[in-house]
Order: sequence, then structure tokens, then C-alpha cells
Amino acid sequence: MNAFSTKNEYIGELAFVLHAHLPYVRKNEENSLEEDWFFQAILECYIPLLRTLEKTSRENLNNSKITLSLSPTLLSLFQSPKLKNKFPNWVNTRIDFLNELSGEHKIASDFLLKTIKNQLFFWEECSGDLIGKFKLLSIRGSLDIITCAATHGYLPILRENPETVIGQIKTAIRSHKNFLDSYPLGIWLPECAYYENLDAILADAGIRYAVLDSHGILNAKPRPRYGVYAPICSKRGIAFFGRDSQSTLPVWSSREGFPGDPLYREFHKDLGWEIESSKLLDRGIRTNRPLGIKYHRITGNDKSLGQKEFYIKQDAEKRVEEHAEEYLQQRFKQLKNLTHSSSFKPILIAPFDAELFGHWWYEGPLFIENIIKKAFKFKIKLTHLRDFLSEKPALQICDPCPSSWGQGGYHNYWLNDKNSWIVPEITKAGSIFVELATIYKDDKSKERILKQACRELLLSESSDWSFILRAGTTTELAKERIDRHLARFWKLINIIKDKEKLDYKFLEVIEDEDKIFPEIDLSDWKRIVIN
Repeated sequence: MNAFSTKNEYIGELAFVLHAHLPYVRKNEENSLEEDWFFQAILECYIPLLRTLEKTSRENLNNSKITLSLSPTLLSLFQSPKLKNKFPNWVNTRIDFLNELSGEHKIASDFLLKTIKNQLFFWEECSGDLIGKFKLLSIRGSLDIITCAATHGYLPILRENPETVIGQIKTAIRSHKNFLDSYPLGIWLPECAYYENLDAILADAGIRYAVLDSHGILNAKPRPRYGVYAPICSKRGIAFFGRDSQSTLPVWSSREGFPGDPLYREFHKDLGWEIESSKLLDRGIRTNRPLGIKYHRITGNDKSLGQKEFYIKQDAEKRVEEHAEEYLQQRFKQLKNLTHSSSFKPILIAPFDAELFGHWWYEGPLFIENIIKKAFKFKIKLTHLRDFLSEKPALQICDPCPSSWGQGGYHNYWLNDKNSWIVPEITKAGSIFVELATIYKDDKSKERILKQACRELLLSESSDWSFILRAGTTTELAKERIDRHLARFWKLINIIKDKEKLDYKFLEVIEDEDKIFPEIDLSDWKRIVIN
């Protein structure tokens, strides 16, 4: 078995930290675009990652360790009976489209048809219980599962009402416990965004470690002696790990990194854009959209979508093995240089959105499999953040710097001319909710309505919608989501204030559609009294 018995056998440690998250996309509408996002992520990312991790943990448990953030909204989607029931039909629709292809397209897409059938078989074997699969990997020690803020709210924007930040964190922790039967020690801060004294809220909630972008560590006070190659500890006892750009750029960048290789699958050429709309309508799909049916390769960045050549699976698999070797060789040299210049054992932190692996970069799960299998050869120990801290390393006391991993490194991606209008809206809503939660926290007659108002507030705070508005993609959908949750919130607030009569049908409809966080504790939003 490939295992390290002493520290002298390996040159340093590498921690892959994957953040699995989707906004809460449940909607009482058939074939919605939002549900497509979720189902495609299951098919292309979450099932392939589970299969990879199950395989590698069986082969080499001691060096197959990854830290994984499962956001509370994603866990809620995994658990939804309605979505579980819909997923097989959604997959079978894609299988039907593939079976209808002919000629060279049928031959070229055969790999995809087999893959989709295998993923569906995996789903059916576990009865769609992906949470149970992740939990078992955690029990085995292969995964360190950490949490995220409840609805991925961008915490620096919420800080004017610190109670809303507390609500995001504590609701996430309870949700994690309910789904995974354990309290999380680590957290993926949404967008890796940090602001001054956030560590106090984290420490009070029982969180012990988090990941920041590199400048959140490098600009800490005092300046860390080991840079991003060792975690720092805040004065309130939270360990912060810093992203290493050398370990991440080759993996996430399609321009400068591996995912842009001509042999890899082309993300943008999807049958859903090319198929006749009448065929889509026959299956209840109202508009052309990505179906997740892609069987061409990148070919070259200078090639138009019409010039893309067919994907050749064995060529891509050979290339991904080469890229994994290249990546580990780079990390070996990096760690060797670090150990030559210092007496400490460095750790390289490589955080990514989990959806990169399989969805955006189709070959990503196979890349991870090769990394796990080959790390021992390069004397690199794969580790969890939790396991690293369990060795009780001496950490330098520093105050982290406000930062995020968004474009520009700070908060401008979530606060600009495209989305800044959201901030006063959710700030006003947060302020009134804190006031009412403080007044009525023990009033059982208002508890049901207050809790649903709280859900709508949390859902309106999701950073995903701000991101979409700034990126300029499905902007109407994002705006509709924010407006919908805030409209529901204010209607419920007016009912609490006796300005409107209670409409039970309205309440039941939104309780069914926005069925999330049954464990909400209104006392989390109780006004903080500052002495």
C-alpha cells in the first residue's frame, strides 16, 4: 500500500479543497432552467467525483484525502424527494436524444451514451442517496466535509446587520448536522470573502478553520513568515489557509492551464443549441438550451464551434494522465525549493469550485484520480485541512486581511453598477427582520410566518444572483429570483405587522417551493446588545 509512515518520507503536503455549491433552485415548474443546472451538476460532477473518490479510497485510503465543502443549499437539493424523482426522467430524456442520432454523430457520441448510462446506474444503485455516499467517504477518512454559509450570502455585504451574518453561519452549521450527523469544524466562506472580526462570529459558532485567497494571508498583520505555505491563526483561534496560485492556475485556467487542451471535450458545443425546437417541445423543453450532450473536442481556440472535431475518449484519457504527472512534477519542484530554503514542512492549498471537475472540465474527475494515484511517486502527501491541524502545528498569530477570491481580489465583483442595487434592498430587509425577530422570538402565534420570512430573506441574500448579474449571463432569471424572494419576504412582514390578512394558500405554496432549513432558530437574528 502507498502510505507514508514518517514525515521524512514525503517532501511536503498538498490539500485539494473543493467547494460544491448550487443556489437553491427548487421551483414548481417542469423542465426549468434552474433544475437543469442541478441535474447537469449531478450527472457531470457529483456522481463522477463520488465514483472517483470511492475507487481511490479503496485502493489507497491513506493518500486519497480531499477537503470538500457541501453547501447547505446543495444538501437541501440532494435531499428533495421531488428532485430525486425527476432526475431519472431527466437523464432518460438525454439518452433518448442520443439514441436518435445517426451516422458519424451516433458513433462519436457512443462514449457519452455509455457514460450517462453508467452514471444513472450509480444513482439507481444508491437510490439517489448522494448524501449517504459522501457521508460514508467522510467516515472512512477520505473526505473532510466542511460547510458554507447557509445560502452562500456574501458576508462582507451583510455586515451592517451582523445578526444576518450570524444567521447565515449558525443556520449552515445546524443544517450540516442534520444532513451529515456531525458538526463541521471548517467552513468555505462564500467567495472566500473575509472582513475584519468575522473570525469572532466563526469562533462563537464552533468553526475552527477556513480558506482565504492568497492576499488574505500575505497581507495579514503581522506578515506571515511562511507566506501561504503554512496556515495562520487569528487571535480568536481560527486557522486560515491561503490559496497557492501556482497550485491552482494550471487546473482552473482554460487559457493558461490544462482544461484548454485541444484533445479535451468542448464545453460550449452542445446539441441543445442545434436540435430543432419542435423536438425539444415534444419533451416539454420550451427553448433551446444546453442539454449536457457534448461530444466534440476543443480542437483549437481559433476554431469556431462549427469547426470542432469529434471527441476521442482514449486520446483525452492519455492526455489527462500526462497532465496529472506534469502537475505533480511542478508541485514536487515547488515543495523541494521551499524545504531547501526553510526547515518547516510546507503545505500547498489548492481550492477550486467542485463543479470545475466534470462539468466545466469534463476530464476533471479523471485528473483527480490520477493525482491521487500518482502523488506517492512524487513524495507528496495528500491531506485534509482537519488532519493537518490535528498534528498541532505551531501557528503564527496574525489578523487576516479583508479579501475575496473574486476578480480584483476584494469586493467589487459583488458591489458594482450591475448589482449594487441589491445591497440596500437586502440590508433594509435584514434590519427589519432583526427587529421583528427580537420582538417576537418567543411569540408562538407568529413563529411559522417569521420562519418562512427568514427563509425568504436568506434566499434573497445568495451571492449567486449578484454574480450572475455582474457576469451578464442569465440576468433576467437572477433578478426574478431576488425580486421573488424579497416580495414574499415583505408580504410576510406585512402579515406579521397586521397590515395584511394571512393568506394560508399563499403561505402553503411558498412553504412548499422554498422548503429549506427546518432547523431555523429565530434567536440567531436577535439584536446584539453592544455594551
